[in-house]
Amino acid sequence: MKEFKDKVAVITGGASGFGREFANIGARLGMKLVLADVQQDALDKARRELEEQGAQVLAQICDVRKAEAVQALAEAAMQRFGAVHLVFNNAGVGAGGLVWENSLADWEWVLGVNLWGVIHGVRAFTPLMLECARRDPSYEGHIVNTASMAGLLNAPNMGIYNVSKHAVVSLSETLYHDLNLIGAPIGASVLCPYFVPTGISQSHRNRPDELKDDGKATVSQMVAQAVSDKAVSSGKVTAAEVSQRTFDAIRDGGFYIYSHPQALGNVQTRMEDIVNQRNPSDPFEAAPHIRELLQSKLKGG
Repeated sequence: MKEFKDKVAVITGGASGFGREFANIGARLGMKLVLADVQQDALDKARRELEEQGAQVLAQICDVRKAEAVQALAEAAMQRFGAVHLVFNNAGVGAGGLVWENSLADWEWVLGVNLWGVIHGVRAFTPLMLECARRDPSYEGHIVNTASMAGLLNAPNMGIYNVSKHAVVSLSETLYHDLNLIGAPIGASVLCPYFVPTGISQSHRNRPDELKDDGKATVSQMVAQAVSDKAVSSGKVTAAEVSQRTFDAIRDGGFYIYSHPQALGNVQTRMEDIVNQRNPSDPFEAAPHIRELLQSKLKGG
């Protein structure tokens, strides 16, 4: 996808973090924007600010866990703008803890947003975009799914998040191949950020009441929250920088998008473990103090 001016971009999780920065860039490029989020006040603020920049904006509350909500978003986008060219399946939440300590509600919430949200986005928007392409011989489109480096690695004490993001990487790679198989003028990318200052470590603020746990958080879950808060807030690469890299990849037809390419050595080690049938390498081999700190806290030290 080479041209952005007057094209229509749909962004889930569009009121904060990466989504908000995608919208900023889209506005600067002259795109028409469809913002979806579950947080009404943040969504209203984003719409006002973007309209002040001159952008045409449709802002809609959308819980991506629900297929009917994402379908309604697709229909609203078509009704308002008549086409969709760029889709960011970006809404995401974080949760951690020892994998057997996550409740059923934890699994339903994290997989509902991180995985099912992307599934619903792909199912709702891809057929719509293919129809747009059939009507317009010059049509170009692109779909970006937000995963994580946790979709390529498996750090301990964050299994529920790892599972959701590995699935998004697999879905995105398959989407890429499926679109190529039918010769569609639609590209696909997967965004795999590492620790970037966004609001994801505080995503529990938007956890729906029906999926909130009544029980007290376990030690491992509290440790995971503390580690996430520190790692995310101390990230040096900004969401704006990652969003620009994402638009560059869209323009260049790149599939894998990284915030911290220097972390790919760990991915290579994991791939070599798989190919050489080695047991999984210690993810903290290069930083044993982190493992020791984590173990100490889990033991109450």
